[in-house]
Amino acid sequence: MKRLFAAVALALLAAFSALPLRAAVDVQAVTSPGGIKAWLVEEHSIPFTALEIRFRGGAALDAPGKRGAINLMMATLEEGAGALDARAFAKARDSLAASFRFRVSNDAASVSARFLTENRDQAIALLKSALMEPRFDQDAIERVRAQVLAVLRSDATDPSAVARKTFDRLAWGKHPYGSASDGTIESVSSLTRDDIVDAYGRVFARDQLYVAAVGDISAEQLGALLDKLLGDMPEKHKAQVGRAEYQLKPGVTVVDFDTPQAVALFGHKGIRRDDPDYIPAYILNEIFGSGGFESRLMQEVREKRGLTYGVSTFLLPMDHGELIMGQVRSDNSKMAEALDVIRAEWRKIAENGVSAQELEDAKTYLTGAYPLRFDGNAPIARILVGMQMIGLPIDYIRTRNDQVRAVTLADINRVAHRIFQPDKLRFVVVGHPDGVKSTDD
Repeated sequence: MKRLFAAVALALLAAFSALPLRAAVDVQAVTSPGGIKAWLVEEHSIPFTALEIRFRGGAALDAPGKRGAINLMMATLEEGAGALDARAFAKARDSLAASFRFRVSNDAASVSARFLTENRDQAIALLKSALMEPRFDQDAIERVRAQVLAVLRSDATDPSAVARKTFDRLAWGKHPYGSASDGTIESVSSLTRDDIVDAYGRVFARDQLYVAAVGDISAEQLGALLDKLLGDMPEKHKAQVGRAEYQLKPGVTVVDFDTPQAVALFGHKGIRRDDPDYIPAYILNEIFGSGGFESRLMQEVREKRGLTYGVSTFLLPMDHGELIMGQVRSDNSKMAEALDVIRAEWRKIAENGVSAQELEDAKTYLTGAYPLRFDGNAPIARILVGMQMIGLPIDYIRTRNDQVRAVTLADINRVAHRIFQPDKLRFVVVGHPDGVKSTDD
């Protein structure tokens, strides 16, 4: 009977996470009695809450020589806590129909929780044990380590992963951004339990904490929950991350790799998320290389010339460095031509900008698509935490489309000239591309 209840409740949680789209999201600021700040969207129609917690710093806080320790630590948090070993913890979580997810990127460690209102107190108590009393049993570490190593071995056979790691290494050097957040086979294999415990101490502190909740919970209830869950955490982080210095010069790096289709990553230094020109830059990327069939690169590289199935660009504003990047996959025999077209289009948009019609079409799409992001409690909670971390105001959801509409053609073309730098493009190509050779660094 308990298993049946858990299965039904988990199905309900999945359904609750995909609530109907909301025309407006009413966000309120909450401060707990203990001083923990959060954003809240109350939604009492269904007895379910999504809680999103992030700690700034993430895997970039790895100790020198211990790359991958924080990733391994985060993946082991749910493998036993307090008096419960991994099996008992999983059983307790499932009996409550709760869902916990622990993730890490270079810039943040994330904890996502979903729970039914009737089980809120028990779910939070169990989550607190994972955050405050992780066991880090050796057998659990070895089990998770094996999973991480399997991913790393798979990455070594994936040209896209090889391209990404090569570009990062060349762009950022010895900064944590220059290596994969999940480490290397060598670094992960050598990690000890003491390294995992040290990694735990580097991540969790209240001075870099961001929280959002969406669902069947009041401001008063959320405040009490936050103090219970997070009030005992240390106040200050022990580790900090410095600014990353972009190190790539223009040119080409070819990584020999046995694959019928070559993969290329390309780009140069980008734009910060708090830059006043970020919204125009975001619109520009939609026009130029968002990946949609109407984007310039898709039209020129795929539709007109048939050089690829897909090409895209993206803005990558990180906490300690920023890039504007793109990616393309093409037959080895066609990669040289694809790169030439990308270079030409990069220069064209930098020098000539975009048309009024392109700008209007992009605005229409971006403002129309924006509400579709708010399609459930968990996605909204993630969006709210992301807004906090990049310093957006609490009313940004309401004003964002107005900011997009306010961008003029003069704005967009000025920013195009600023952020697209064709003479600084760097390409990393993995494969055996005909007619493409590495240039000197």
